Amino acid sequence: MSAWSLETHGSVAVLAFGRPPENFIDFAALLQLGDLLESCATDLEEVSLVVLASRTDGYFINHADVADLVKAGDGMATPEELGSWSRALRLLEEIPQPTVAAIDGLASGGGNELALACTVRIGSERARLEQPEVTVGIIPGGGGSVRLPRLVGPGLAAEAILTGRPFGAEEAVRAGWLTMLLPEDDFLGNVLRWCDGVAAAPVKALSHAKISIVQGSRMTFEEAQRLELTLFRDVAASSEALRQQNPLSGSHG
Repeated sequence: MSAWSLETHGSVAVLAFGRPPENFIDFAALLQLGDLLESCATDLEEVSLVVLASRTDGYFINHADVADLVKAGDGMATPEELGSWSRALRLLEEIPQPTVAAIDGLASGGGNELALACTVRIGSERARLEQPEVTVGIIPGGGGSVRLPRLVGPGLAAEAILTGRPFGAEEAVRAGWLTMLLPEDDFLGNVLRWCDGVAAAPVKALSHAKISIVQGSRMTFEEAQRLELTLFRDVAASSEALRQQNPLSGSHG
């Protein structure tokens, strides 16, 4: 049985991970995730947003399967398996669709790193996020020590990584680790309702906005401005944009 299920809700694709009892993620599941993300990327006309969720109560995605870490350390993992982490993380950041991590429970280690690679992180009141690798004698290997400082600042990221302590939902929101909190009751339904509002926008505008946000965050201010202008000109010239009648009417932007 696949660790991932794929369901579509309108133009929102939900990839839900289930590997009970504790949702540890292994090479096989990462390879499946990469395949699913690549499939979504080629279906831009039908899929506007991609949500990562869980089918195991109390967990989002836990850390990497220890057996895989041992396998990699012993030189027994295949090149495809060794590349599965970087591939999945890259795709979460680079597929055209904005990606949303729906965190209803524990996101630990590699699971938190997958959430960090998403465009938006939405938590329930019982969300807990942690990067605990240092406490067991290793360091994050999936971008945790790179993406988290850029998100919450180097000081707070250092404290989170060096202590490995869990951050509760409210603290994570205050830090900017989580984008927002939604009620735990019918959590995935609440996430999907938020996604529906986003998905109502033209697809090209969503994808270009994601490119500007993700790629621009890695550039100097001047480079990011040039990228934004290039993307703006492209989407403004599209027939999709031109079909909108007074799209900013009543706005104050």
